[in-house]
Amino acid sequence: MIKRRDLLVGGGAATAAYLAGSFMPLVAQNAPNFGAPSVVQVGYRKQKVGDMEVIALNDGVVRRPLQAEFVRNAPLDQVQDLLRSQNLPTDYVDVPFTPFLIVAGNRRVLLDTGFADNGAPTTGRLVANLNAAGFKVEDIDTVVISHHHGDHINGLRTKAGQLVFPKAKIMVPAVEHAFWMDDARMAAAPEGMKGAFQNVRRVFGGLGADQLVQFQAGQEIAPGITTAAAYGHTPGMVTVTAQSKGEKFVYLADLTNVPSLFARNPDFAVVFDMNPEEARQTRRRVFEAVVNDKAMAGGFHFPFPAFGRIEKLGQGYDFKPVA
Repeated sequence: MIKRRDLLVGGGAATAAYLAGSFMPLVAQNAPNFGAPSVVQVGYRKQKVGDMEVIALNDGVVRRPLQAEFVRNAPLDQVQDLLRSQNLPTDYVDVPFTPFLIVAGNRRVLLDTGFADNGAPTTGRLVANLNAAGFKVEDIDTVVISHHHGDHINGLRTKAGQLVFPKAKIMVPAVEHAFWMDDARMAAAPEGMKGAFQNVRRVFGGLGADQLVQFQAGQEIAPGITTAAAYGHTPGMVTVTAQSKGEKFVYLADLTNVPSLFARNPDFAVVFDMNPEEARQTRRRVFEAVVNDKAMAGGFHFPFPAFGRIEKLGQGYDFKPVA
């Protein structure tokens, strides 16, 4: 098993996968020859969770070819068979990006950020959908980052470096932040991965201690909003749970990049998982807990409206979106 401290430094499968095509190009650019993906016309959806309101805010979608490296531990024809059984395309996958806003009393807590103007033309729609849902960027008092991959953090700043949510406290998982901000690890990383480390510095650089706040997995972010460790996809990824009046919403972040594949078969290893075995164990543990708790679940890469229920299906799980 690849240890978290060795990722991107000592070689191994995770490094090889990233060097084959780093995370950002794989998800931020549309695939040629497959047409443009459909962008949802109404890019927000509101859902009550007790006294709280959870709002899915679509930031857009990209289309990428389905190639053999996408699922690292299964042959392409097996992956295509699973998609075909769900009447889905077998030569490409559409990857949506959906942050969530939790409205709890006078708190406005945004979970992840999308791309702002740093991604493909079919991305960067978060602010417009936030406005359509009745909020402004100045209304956001807290941004909680699940992990430091570019599609989750780049929406904090424009290309010009301006903060998109100027009044927000930005909260990051301490384990995740320590990994990406380790200068020795960045120096020892292969050239193909240095850009990922540098991007973290571009996004978070210059933020004072009063604005950039680190938290430990398991910590309460705001009343009724807690975090939990979900390591494997990255060294320090967290999920976020909002609970009110006996109802629960769990933000799964990148527990699965494509639920029609990695929820249906949680043992599949997506190219983006930095520690595939740890990610597999986390995926099964968290999905099982969501099912047992009968919680509403939302995923950053789930098809819009990006939240609904998780149900057991054979040896895996099925995502049932809200109506």
